[in-house]
Order: sequence, then structure tokens, then C-alpha cells
Amino acid sequence: MSQRRRRSLALLTSGVLALPLLTGCGAGDDEGGPAAAGQDIATTTRDKVADGGVLRWAVDSLPDTLNAFQADADATTSRIAGAVLPQLFVLDAKGRPVANPDYLEKAEVIEREPKQVVLYKLNQQAVWSDGREIGAPDFVAQWRALNGKDSAYWTARNAGYERIEKIEKGKTDLEVRVTFAKPYADWRSLFSPLYPKQVTGTPDAFNEGARGTLKVTAGPFALGAIDKKTGTAALTRNPRWWGKQAKLDTLVLTAVPRAERPAALAAGKVDLAEIDRSGAERIALARRDAAGKDAAGKGGAGAGAGGAPAHGPGAAVTPAQATLSWANAYGTDEEKAAQEKETRTKHTEAVKRYADEQAALRGFTVRKSLEPAYTQLAMNGASGPLADERVRRAVARALDRQALADLVLKPLGLPAKPVGSHVALAGQQAYADNSDALGGQDAKAAQALLADAGWRRGGKLTEPAGAKAGPESAPQDDGKTPAGPGTGNDGLYIVGEDDEANGEAAEEGSDTRAADDAAAPDGEQDGVSPVLAPAPFGAQQKASLLAQAATARTADDAKRSAARDGDAADPAKGSPAPAPAKQAARTSGNMLAKDGKALTLRFVLPAGPGSESLRAVGERISQTLRKLGVNTETTKVADDSFFKDHIASGQYDLALYSWPATAFPATDARPIFAKPEPAADGSLLVEQNYTRVGTDHIDQLFDQAVGELDEAQSRELVRKADARIWAAAGSIPLFQRPELVAVKPSLVNAGAFGLGAPRYQDIGWKKAPKAKEKKK
Repeated sequence: MSQRRRRSLALLTSGVLALPLLTGCGAGDDEGGPAAAGQDIATTTRDKVADGGVLRWAVDSLPDTLNAFQADADATTSRIAGAVLPQLFVLDAKGRPVANPDYLEKAEVIEREPKQVVLYKLNQQAVWSDGREIGAPDFVAQWRALNGKDSAYWTARNAGYERIEKIEKGKTDLEVRVTFAKPYADWRSLFSPLYPKQVTGTPDAFNEGARGTLKVTAGPFALGAIDKKTGTAALTRNPRWWGKQAKLDTLVLTAVPRAERPAALAAGKVDLAEIDRSGAERIALARRDAAGKDAAGKGGAGAGAGGAPAHGPGAAVTPAQATLSWANAYGTDEEKAAQEKETRTKHTEAVKRYADEQAALRGFTVRKSLEPAYTQLAMNGASGPLADERVRRAVARALDRQALADLVLKPLGLPAKPVGSHVALAGQQAYADNSDALGGQDAKAAQALLADAGWRRGGKLTEPAGAKAGPESAPQDDGKTPAGPGTGNDGLYIVGEDDEANGEAAEEGSDTRAADDAAAPDGEQDGVSPVLAPAPFGAQQKASLLAQAATARTADDAKRSAARDGDAADPAKGSPAPAPAKQAARTSGNMLAKDGKALTLRFVLPAGPGSESLRAVGERISQTLRKLGVNTETTKVADDSFFKDHIASGQYDLALYSWPATAFPATDARPIFAKPEPAADGSLLVEQNYTRVGTDHIDQLFDQAVGELDEAQSRELVRKADARIWAAAGSIPLFQRPELVAVKPSLVNAGAFGLGAPRYQDIGWKKAPKAKEKKK
């Protein structure tokens, strides 16, 4: 992988592949249309925000490094950098980069020929926390660290910096001239964040000096203590800040796993936390119950039949179960009674704890928007059936993308519109719906494409029962997650194999399965269907047992027949050898087959908490493909194994994961869709193109776009590349990811930021209304 194209990647829960969020093409006309969803941050003018206070903000983990240009940088690294370091361009509410007046008076291209020259005019008040002016030496040091010429710098990304020829001071110390050796359309992405020369000036300082601390900063906040024991990083108001003073005294980033965030909110450990759908539902129930109690007095909406809780740990206990539990606890079997009493005590504690948490969660509200990221169906085109573009296009044409968006977003009250671009989101200037290059949902067109590729229903099968598509070495479990019901890794599911005889068996049970799912207690549904067929080992075992049973039945029948004829009385004669059982020819029935093999695709999904919606979408896709005649084997794997052991290594046919949006598609989208190239050792260099699908033309369009200084023309080239990506059908964008953030209602200018970046100095607690206002 070339250093120019490497990016820092991190696997998040829910199958998200995250990249550092960069700024990009500048403001202009209204290309891209409106954002699919606006920000939900309780926007409030600064005069109505109280001065002082502490905000505790949940993050996934404390960062391993504070250097955003290193490989192990993560989302918390970016959050800290956004609050304490210069960001020359920031994203507005539509995900479009705008110059940050706290650091820039102006930044523009002043020369195009013979070479591109960008002139930065810095805010004359902008200084580092040690009192030194921000200036050309900081730009030069960062360029030299990131241009790729000195391998002593351990950099993870340097796109754009390698195109710079020189950096020099302008007419004054506040001017910085950057001359490019090659034209660079995405010049606005550079120097955000900007590190002080103390960090980037030497390889040692760059590699190690900013991993655990930043001694010099220049943002509305300064870096305080990072405490690994408590899992907190404190950001304190910067006394040297020249802009509008931060409203908060302290911003405390607190590491809290997503599954534990409702409890952390209830316990008062955090005031703001991004949550998943189950957490949002708990807060909605808590507020509904509180409103019900206010309206109806004691009992309220939180009580079910007979005063039992309507939700939570006690909701699934039926009167019959409660009676049986009581009888066992006070029965004559002392050992059994002791065990039951211990179970009842634990259950009572869980119910009380849940009720206490719900009471506390009434004090929170959920702010909602759509994340700057989209979920896609990825198809591995390196080998197997999906190496044929016709099969990929057929899978894509079978999908009802609107129904999948509705499934995830409508229950949350969010706009449910399928994403029409691989390279931008609605609202961003490069956005255009290019899905027509592939075509919309059309089952007949999908069937025709499969037929053209040679796949037929009812074809003769010569492969062993349980054989699957793709390399024989493909792992079915990562070995790190316990398998079995209730473990979150229920192993392999095969959708469609029950249809081999006539294609109807699975259909008959679908209504029953749906009814069972609807009746399942809270917490027992994860969006994945029951087992429809055994795993390969189970299938082989079953076939072996059936064969043995058939042989045994044949032998028994022969013995019984001989006994009836009187031959069994003479032991010397013995029993005649049974005739070998004739095996009926296997066909694919209503499913598709070719060259003796059924069309079966390995579908890999994350098994962790927070991935329920992905699994529900995966199940819906599997059902759609089954109707088309395509089997799917669904394997749920541990989150830490999902990316490295399956997506990056190519051990999948179908997968669901998300890519972040970028305001910089000419630069950032290029490695994601680059045509894989063979390496010297025979392996395949895929960069970040984990579908392994690409073309020379797509690469050429991106290369032209990144060097085109006419911004409108550059965006048009990116759109053309996107249309080609749609036509290649390596990945299919489905929907923008939901963003759900729990906050205390009095917290303002914070919440679901959508496509925009936080303005940290404006975040704070709303002033209490004055006495006169209260009377009104």
C-alpha cells in the first residue's frame, strides 16, 4: 500500500469502519441540495448560555495517541484535537468546509500558473499556549513530517502534503505561501489540525512526544489531566484563547462502553452520550412513564397488569412463573428452595436497579440526526460467484433500498431516504444521486442477469451436501467468541437450503417465525431469523446418521422378511447382504445452481451489542435473495474479528459495514474504490477497497478530479467516478446511519451534530430563567 493512500482505520461497534474526518472543498452554490437531516443541538445564542460549569461527555475509549496523523489515532483523538488545536477549516451543518475566523482572515488560491500557490492570512491574535505566534514554521514542520520523504516519521496518512513543493513566509509573519508541485483541488484539507513545530519538528517528537500529552496547544480549551484509572481526559478553558471564551470551565471526556451508557447516564457519570436504539427506547419509556404518573397518579404508565412492570427485567415474568418460583422457594426441598431464593433475590435487585435507572433517565432527552456515515452492502468481487459482475448487479437490483432504510430509520422518527452516492451525502456539494447508473429494484432484471450468467433453478448438484461458495478455507467462526444460543454468536445460518426440494418449505414456516419473533420477550430478538438449516459440520453429521439409519432399516427389513420365510431358523444360511440404498439425484430445487454447485453466498455480520439493526437488515436482505434463488450463509462474528479477520482479509461474500462521509471525495474516496493491483509476492494490494472491485477508468476520474483546480469541474469528475462505481456494483449504499445522543435538556449547542462539527466554545448550560420570565 502506498504511503500516500494509507489512512488510519479503526473498527467500531455496529460494523463501522471509521476514518479521520477531514474538511474539503470550499463553500459555493447550493449543489448537493439540503442535508437529509439537520442538526439537533438545541442551538442557543451565547448570551443565554451560563458561564462556567462542567460537561462530562462519553467517548468509546481514551486515545492511545494524541497525534491525529498516526495509525492508532481514533475518534477521541480527533475530538481532543478539535478542541485544543487549530482547525483552519471546519464543517458547517451541511458538511461543507468553511474558513475558521478564529485562525484565518483569508485563505485562497492566488496563482494557478505556472504552479498553484495558496496564500494563508492568519488571525493576528492567534498564538500557541506558550505565547508564540502561529506561523510559517509550524506549517513547514508539519509538511516535512507528512510529505513521505522521511521514513523516520511514523505517519498513517499524508495525502496532499506530498504535492507541496515549498512553504515560505509571505510579506508579513502572518502570511504563509504554499506552492504546489502538482495542482491539488483539496488544498483546504491540509493543516487541520495544525500541530506546533514542537510536535512535528523531529521524528522523535512526532513519533513519541504527542502520544500521551500536548504541551503546547492553541484552541478554546487546553489539555488537562488524562487519567487512565478513571478513564477520563479533562479539557480546561484556555486562558490564552483570543476568541470568544469557552462557556464551560471544564470538558471531561469519559470512557464508557456503549452498552453501559444508559446506566452511566442514570448514575450521573456522564451528561452527554451517543447511544444506540435500545438506549433511546429506555429514555423514551422513562419519560413516558413519568408523564403517565403525572397524569394518572400512582402506578402510572410504567405498571403492567396486576402492578407488574411493563418493561425491564420483570416484564417477561408471567403470573404462572411467579407462582412456581414462590412455590419452589418455600417448598420442602431445601436445596432447591435455597437456589430459588437466591435467584429471586438477584431478580429483585435487578428489577429495583432497573427501576432506579429509569427514574434517573427521566431527566434526559434524546437528540436525533443522521451521522456523517452511510451503511452499505459490500460484495467481494475477488473470487466466487460475485467475481461475475452480472451476479453482483443481480444482487443489487434485487434490493429494496427504500424498505431497508425504512426498517432502520422510520422507527426512530428520522428521514428514511436511501443514499444515492458512494462519495458524498445529501447536503454536500459533491452529492448527486447516481444510482440510475445501476438501476433501481427490479426482480425480473435480476433474474435475467443471473440467467445470463448461467445460474438456473432446479440444476443438478454434484457438490457434497453442506458445501459452500467461496474458498474452502473460509473460516466460519473467529474462535474468539463463544458460540451457542444467548452468547451473541449463534454461528452459521443458511437461508435458502431448505428449498432444495421444491423451493416451498421455507415459505410455509415464514408466518410462524414472524409470529414467534413478535412474541419474543424484550432483549431476545436481535433481528436474525431462527436456524433454517444446520451448519456444515451439522449437515454432514445429519447426512451420515440418515445413511446409517437407512442401512439399518434395510438390514432389519431383510431379517424380518427371512424370518417370515422360515430361513432365519438355519444359522448356517445367514442373512442375505442388503442391497445398497440408491441415492436420489440431488437438485437445487427452487434455488439457483451452476456447474453442479448451488449459488450460496457467505454473509458476515458483527455480533456485538449495538449491531441489532445491522443484523435485522442482513436478515431482510437474505430473505430477498432467497426469493431470487440465492442461498446465504450468515455468520455472526465478534466485533474485534469482523474487520481484520473477514473484511480486510476478504473472507466473505456479502457484508454490511459503514463508511464515513468526507468533504474531500477526490482525495479520500480514491483509495476506497481504487482498482486492486498485484504485488510482487503475488498477493493483491487493495488499499481500502475491501470489495476488490475497481476499474482503471474510476481511478483516472479520481486522479483528474484531485488535480482539477476548477472546483465545479472537480466535483463533476467525482460524480462521474461515482456513477462508474454504481455500475461496477461492488458496494451498494443503503442509508445514512442514525445518530442518537442522550443529553440533559439544559445542555445547549450540543447533541446530534449531524454533518457539522462542534463549536466547543459555545457548548454550555442554559441560564436559568429570571423571576419575571418564570411568571410569564
